[in-house]
Amino acid sequence: MKRNSVKHAYLTLGLLLSVVVIGTIGYSLLGFTTSEAIYQTIITIATVGFEEVHQLDNTGMWFTSFLVVVSIGIFFYAVTSFTRYIVEGVFMNTYKDSKVKRKIEKISDHVVICGYGRNGKQAAIELQEHNVKVVIIENDPEIIQGLRDTADTLYVEGDAADEEALKLTHLESAQAMITTLPQDADNLFVVLSAKELNPHLKIISRASLDNSDVKLKRAGATNVIMPDKIGGQRMAKLVAQPDIVEFIDNLLLQSADNVVLEEISCKDLAACFAGKSIIELDIRNSSGANIIGLKREDKSYLINPLPETTLSSTDQLFALGTKAQIDHLRKTITTDGLK
Repeated sequence: MKRNSVKHAYLTLGLLLSVVVIGTIGYSLLGFTTSEAIYQTIITIATVGFEEVHQLDNTGMWFTSFLVVVSIGIFFYAVTSFTRYIVEGVFMNTYKDSKVKRKIEKISDHVVICGYGRNGKQAAIELQEHNVKVVIIENDPEIIQGLRDTADTLYVEGDAADEEALKLTHLESAQAMITTLPQDADNLFVVLSAKELNPHLKIISRASLDNSDVKLKRAGATNVIMPDKIGGQRMAKLVAQPDIVEFIDNLLLQSADNVVLEEISCKDLAACFAGKSIIELDIRNSSGANIIGLKREDKSYLINPLPETTLSSTDQLFALGTKAQIDHLRKTITTDGLK
């Protein structure tokens, strides 16, 4: 819609310029100087009723009549195009798009979401609940219009498989990208393009076919999610172990104000607890949060680590607690409060 209206606007401008050029050439051939020809063309197109620069012969009158008829046609076409431009909201949409583009140019450490279907929308909601900045790429005009009307939403209208559209998301400064396009081939192309723009980018990709998993990871995807497979597994688990599934769902899908499971990096915390154990840090009593697991530098996991477990600056902690408890834990272990 927007592109068609803009196309009409450019076409109208082009037609007007063409008439001026044709009129100038025509009157020049009738013996007018260049400045006289331009002036005569403009007053003819504008139909302001000024007298001719020179008396016109029969040929000149026919040419002027032709110029007036063509000008009236272009005038009505221009009015129609301008009306469409206003009625369709293209002017306001263009303003909003420009404003969003300026914001994206200044953004960093954000997540790019390719495709705003069911999966993409849910991912955006989840990230925004955790105060993560999101930029959405979508080519459906109706979805884009909905994003325009949503406050503080950053978006790019275009095909995520188009490298130019990816560049508009400021991908080089993003922390991660989620691609949820329905076709695996499109997701594969997006992953390849994104890795060229940002080799260190973390990429989560959707896949539908079993053999797409390996291909996407070879292309550079950090993780590959298969919604159909996960859905089938969950349904089977709900039959075999319903209480466990509901418990985990309740834990992971809680709102941020309730109990949450959070990942905490220890890379900046060595000065506070280097060489200390969990029990020495007294995390449970000081913050109310529980350390239910950790990830070592070698990618191994410790589930429910013993109190005597020594922490390292390369560890990733998995803490369980309310948002207030988790925030207190983050604040405490980044100070000298636990020494």
